Amino acid sequence: MQLAAIIVSLVLTVVGVALIARAVAQIYRFITLGQPVPAGSRTDNPKQRTITLVKEFLGHTRMNRWGIVGFAHWFVAIGFLTLPPTLAQAYGQLFEADWTLPAIGGFLPFEMYIEFIGLMTVVGILVLIVIRLLSLPSRAGRKSRFAGSKAWQAYFVEYVILTIGLAILALRGLEGAIHHVEHYEAAYFVSYPLVLAFKGLSVGALQNLIYFTAMIKIGTSLIWMITVSLNTNMGVAWHRFLGFPNIWFKRNADGSTALGALQPMTSGGKPIDFEDPGEDDIYGVSQVEQFSWKGLLDFSTCTECGRCQSQCPAWNTGKPLSPKLLIMSLRDHAYAKAPYLLAGGGKTMEGEEKATAEQLKDVPAAALAEAERPLIGTVEAATDSGFAAGGVIDPDVLWSCTTCGACVEQCPVDIEHVDHIVDMRRYQVMIESAFPSEAGTMLKNLEKKGNPWGLAKKQRLEWTKEVDFEVPVVGKDIEDLSEVDYLYWVGCAGALEDRAKKTTKAFAELLHIAGVKFAIMGGDEKCTGDSARRLGNEPLFQQLGQENVAMLNMAFGEDDEDESTKKPKSAKKIVATCPHCFNTIANEYPQLGGEFEVIHHTQLLQHLIDEGKLIPVTPVDGLITYHDPCYLGRHNKIYTPPREIMDKVPGLRQQEMHRHKERGFCCGAGGARMWMEERIGKRINTERVDEALSLNPDIVSTACPFCLVMLTDSVNGKKNDGKAKESLQVVDVAQLLLDSVKTPADNPPPAGEAEAESEPEPEPVK
Repeated sequence: MQLAAIIVSLVLTVVGVALIARAVAQIYRFITLGQPVPAGSRTDNPKQRTITLVKEFLGHTRMNRWGIVGFAHWFVAIGFLTLPPTLAQAYGQLFEADWTLPAIGGFLPFEMYIEFIGLMTVVGILVLIVIRLLSLPSRAGRKSRFAGSKAWQAYFVEYVILTIGLAILALRGLEGAIHHVEHYEAAYFVSYPLVLAFKGLSVGALQNLIYFTAMIKIGTSLIWMITVSLNTNMGVAWHRFLGFPNIWFKRNADGSTALGALQPMTSGGKPIDFEDPGEDDIYGVSQVEQFSWKGLLDFSTCTECGRCQSQCPAWNTGKPLSPKLLIMSLRDHAYAKAPYLLAGGGKTMEGEEKATAEQLKDVPAAALAEAERPLIGTVEAATDSGFAAGGVIDPDVLWSCTTCGACVEQCPVDIEHVDHIVDMRRYQVMIESAFPSEAGTMLKNLEKKGNPWGLAKKQRLEWTKEVDFEVPVVGKDIEDLSEVDYLYWVGCAGALEDRAKKTTKAFAELLHIAGVKFAIMGGDEKCTGDSARRLGNEPLFQQLGQENVAMLNMAFGEDDEDESTKKPKSAKKIVATCPHCFNTIANEYPQLGGEFEVIHHTQLLQHLIDEGKLIPVTPVDGLITYHDPCYLGRHNKIYTPPREIMDKVPGLRQQEMHRHKERGFCCGAGGARMWMEERIGKRINTERVDEALSLNPDIVSTACPFCLVMLTDSVNGKKNDGKAKESLQVVDVAQLLLDSVKTPADNPPPAGEAEAESEPEPEPVK
């Protein structure tokens, strides 16, 4: 038995070590095929990056959002990394059954740790196995987060871990028996029942069992190693190693998710100058090797856990996009194409082959075939051109994304799905001009009129005629913004869309009531470019953004410096009611030289309430549920102010929808989807409204003009079908607050409130 165990274990070890070394080299060479990233963008602040990595791993900060799953996974992950000493001991036991590790082999704390982590690894993996079995696609269908994952790989990894964990506990019991443990000892506090079970066996029998069990432990570990070495695209296994660099190299050193700003377009690791682009600049991504090396590392790290898929609004409404399946498709395509790329293969921008036939002669036929597949394309189009496999990513997958960020928010290994999707869109829009036709109208309107509706700029000021107070306009009523506390960036929707204009007027009136000095631009401002950028038209975003930045800098008195501080006399404070404008000006305009202090209107309103400058007094009765706008919530982590405002409104009873805050569900308008028809599956806004209606609310509130439009459209449809009560309202929180702050003239306020009204007007916010 001993000789067989030694031979089997050593043969597997030689093969396993050789293959794993080759696989590591292959993965490294593959990832370095990706394009460079801007200098320092992934390596800045190494100390903070290391702290972030340690926090995310040891604290399981992202996994633990899933309760019992995170708890169980923590023990499995820690067990995987801290049980190698038991593997070393198993090798020694092949040659000497009662062998123990030098120095630490009889160290009580070490032995107690092995007992504990061995048990918890078994318990943890059993919990994960049960969760997987209860959520099989065959049971839950599309709702299963494992739908589309490679099931055999997951089962293989799970049962390998279970086998190794059980082998560790069995060996502990056998060790106790062969070392003649007579009474319960702390060193065997878990395995003592096994010690008792093996106690009556002869020394020879115990030795043979140890040889056999050690061989099982070593053999199982090496079979795992060999299997994953032969499947370098096996993310469910390789994430155990690749997760660490992927987290360390994440976009933000402080650990925040890759949301908010989109990254500037780069080519060869350098930002593209759209005024004077290089002749060999690559626009977007049309071939998998045009992703950055961080993108290829992202693809390789995917665990196929499906958390992104379970949260994706497109997938949840019957559309073909699953962030998980998209990343898996890119990964599998990249690894299948890798032999061709590593041999020097690849296409120029003109579609010409870079490598010679001689260079490619040893490349497998499968890799050559994979290299011919377009990155984006339908099966039908590929069949027409004589290639049956079709594109790696179907166009409907690419254009279903709302860029809501739910996938990025939930990914436990920090994959940056949205950036990769937008990079592919950029090529389709800028080079192929292949995008949903309806979006073309929006782009033309932005180019010609500076707003998505194509309306005249003078209409941006029409709403000011509908309020009974003066709204100062920069360049007309005031010279520059040094005379006011805030520039109110009204935005295209807030100025031009009838439903959003109600929010604009309500917010402006609240500022007027609170005594806050504010002004608006005179109509020369353009759309911030949010939709153009997320659709993929980066040059148009750059154009709109640069014009707006120049105009804002001038309005803020860019050159008017305070002699003592050498800084602009006026703080560049902007308040916006649209989260898309807010996000673009705050997070993306710095890329264009625009540094502004930007807040959302709910943040300012909450501040004014806290300071007593806005006092909600009139009850607004009813049950209210709040919809988190994606670009306010997930992209910018603003969840509290809208809820606190509603808390201060008398009469309101708040109830959260099932999906809220970090797991909030998109309205369907982000990622330029506001301007595209939704032809596949259930409408996303309908899904969201159905969730709201399940609470039977009186009011659905939000804090975004896009959300307001989308939710209102769906609610009106439900009313027409008799599925929603006629009294149901969809309003911005600013409208709610105004209704409560204003006291009806025909309904005198109580004495206390009347006294409050007679107090001096509060000082403006500084």
